[in-house]
Amino acid sequence: MAANDTISDMLTRIRNACLVKHPTTEVPSTRMTRSIAQVLKEEGFIADYEEHSEGVKKNITISLKYKGKNRQPTIHTLKRVSKPGLRVYSNRKELPRVLGGIGVAVISTSKGIMTDREARRQGIGGEVLCYIW
Repeated sequence: MAANDTISDMLTRIRNACLVKHPTTEVPSTRMTRSIAQVLKEEGFIADYEEHSEGVKKNITISLKYKGKNRQPTIHTLKRVSKPGLRVYSNRKELPRVLGGIGVAVISTSKGIMTDREARRQGIGGEVLCYIW
């Protein structure tokens, strides 16, 4: 299935897989989805990700992370902020804090995809892609 918004597609696939407690999920591989998966891994929301190709088509297999005896997902909420129809930008002074710093905002900056904390530390703003907590 071709998706115009690969980021929303990726977040929806992860959200749906977490709801039914799948161990892994697959998303189409793009430079953006690889970068977001890297940020999710660094922040501890997913266990790991692995890129593989089937002919021309490249996919990323994301290993989801659960905690506790009854396997509660590490990711509670994934919320897309900037959409193709309405882009949301933020300068370095107005970078959002998600749940007072508990959550993470994924920001697309001129220096790559990073968290709001990292962008604040480097003193740069950018497009607010999504919130995760």
